[in-house]
Amino acid sequence: MTNLVLVGPPGAGKGTQAARICEKLEIPQISTGEIFRAAISAGTELGQTAQSYISKGDLVPDEITDALVRERLSEPDAKAGFLLDGYPRNLHQVSALDKTLAGLDAKLDLVIELDIPDAEITERLLKRAEIENRADDTAEIIRHRILVYHCTTEPITAAYAERGLLLKVDGTGTIEEVTRRIVQNIRKTLAN
Repeated sequence: MTNLVLVGPPGAGKGTQAARICEKLEIPQISTGEIFRAAISAGTELGQTAQSYISKGDLVPDEITDALVRERLSEPDAKAGFLLDGYPRNLHQVSALDKTLAGLDAKLDLVIELDIPDAEITERLLKRAEIENRADDTAEIIRHRILVYHCTTEPITAAYAERGLLLKVDGTGTIEEVTRRIVQNIRKTLAN
């Protein structure tokens, strides 16, 4: 069983890497966005509550997100391991995840942080904005998103580093190189 969390700055390729890691390790990728969409599509009470926030452009409150993640982690396919992408996003959610895992008699094995220099992130996002014709992704907005990422993620990664669970992996290079580096580091770290 391998229980993982993947974090990284905007433009780091988290979604791409999460899918590739999960395929190689044969565990489900669990993203909060996907959880929200599934609950909304199924018309569950939590899904309807989440939809009421999302439709207004508001963030879904932690308590609802926590409950949806708790439900998803208790599904049979997550018992053999999982990779969380997009959760936890703050220290409250770190604590909620601890409680959820304790209730499932499970533990977190590693938190993988994709480490990419801010200048490269900016370059990637500007290139993506150009290719996808995203007028809202200006250099100024991208710098702000990177700053927000550092401010919100550093307390989380610091908490996991204190527990000895943080694994920083160089996120630069080709998609294949980064995937290979991540999987090798996961296997090496968990084997020790």
